Amino acid sequence: MTAVLQQSPTLALAMDLIALPSVTPDDHGCQQRLIALLAPLGFICDTIVANGVTNLWARRGTQSPLFVFAGHTDVVPSGPAAQWGSAPFVPTLRDGKLYGRGAADMKTSLAAMVVACQEFVANHADHRGSIGFLITSDEEGAAQDGTALVCQHLEQRGEHPDYCLVGEPTAHATLGDTIKNGRRGSLGGHLTINGVQGHVAYPQLARNPIHQAAPALAELVAERWDQGNAYYLPTSWQISNINGGTGANNVIPGAVVLDFNFRFSTASAPDELRQRVHAILDRHGLDYTLDWTLSGLPFLTARGGLVDAVAAAIEAELGLRTELSTSGGTSDGRFIARICPQVIECGPPNASIHKIDEHIEVRFIDPLKNIYRRTLENLLA
Repeated sequence: MTAVLQQSPTLALAMDLIALPSVTPDDHGCQQRLIALLAPLGFICDTIVANGVTNLWARRGTQSPLFVFAGHTDVVPSGPAAQWGSAPFVPTLRDGKLYGRGAADMKTSLAAMVVACQEFVANHADHRGSIGFLITSDEEGAAQDGTALVCQHLEQRGEHPDYCLVGEPTAHATLGDTIKNGRRGSLGGHLTINGVQGHVAYPQLARNPIHQAAPALAELVAERWDQGNAYYLPTSWQISNINGGTGANNVIPGAVVLDFNFRFSTASAPDELRQRVHAILDRHGLDYTLDWTLSGLPFLTARGGLVDAVAAAIEAELGLRTELSTSGGTSDGRFIARICPQVIECGPPNASIHKIDEHIEVRFIDPLKNIYRRTLENLLA
């Protein structure tokens, strides 16, 4: 069985990519490996390098609609290599699984995309529209010089994708059971509430910022920010860090500092969320400063078009009906959605991503490739 599976072009390419230790933001030659396979298919390949980040924009055809495969060659660090069952950058087949850093997130997806294109072009050389690849080595890192930068270049050049499939690992129990048709936005705040430091025995001579903050924080925790919608759960507000005090138990602190984060749906806008937080803090008469960081806006692709094409591909290949989800953290889909009206994430199971002994079941590898090829057939054949 293993000997047969090793002949799979998708498996072979996935193993080649895993063997390249492309810890973010180092592409380590992964994109050149992809270019070597895409260029013979007629893709015009453009490498964009910025601040140590390597990006690839490849396109076959000039007509619309433009369908884009998107993903990343960079991976997170492996952690202690001695804790792995096999070396993290030595792709290893064991017990029906392919092990290695990036096996699930997301080098197997990249391999499946390329081989799917090879098969599709072989059968549909004169397909309608165009096919693109948007690949970065900056998804797991700062995400400043990667997909966001390429999208800016495309917009300046007047290239606007109509459909984009991102190969992020989206499945839960089995391949195809879940795809992402959107992601929540991320809005962070760094809040400092000022008081007056003093001795705990003389509270009348001090002002305890923790005591002052408590009622406002309780109100923020209890606030119902929105009701969500058909695709999203209600917006969530969470404190992630809080710090106050000198370390001594007889000193009232002069300030308390905390970090919080909104994961917000398309039912709320970031400006509205900011205004409501300030209104609560002001109503409690706090002396504070608040710095905001908007890491990403939410995006949503409703049923129809790309969603239906991917869902039909999954049902035809696996015989199951996929579920739509907008859960999880942010992804590069948030940047692509600014220039592309339909963005979907579809990839392998995500249970092992970023973990020791990251892996994908070998039985999922070629079906994933087939889902990608069938999606192309549904939209461009």
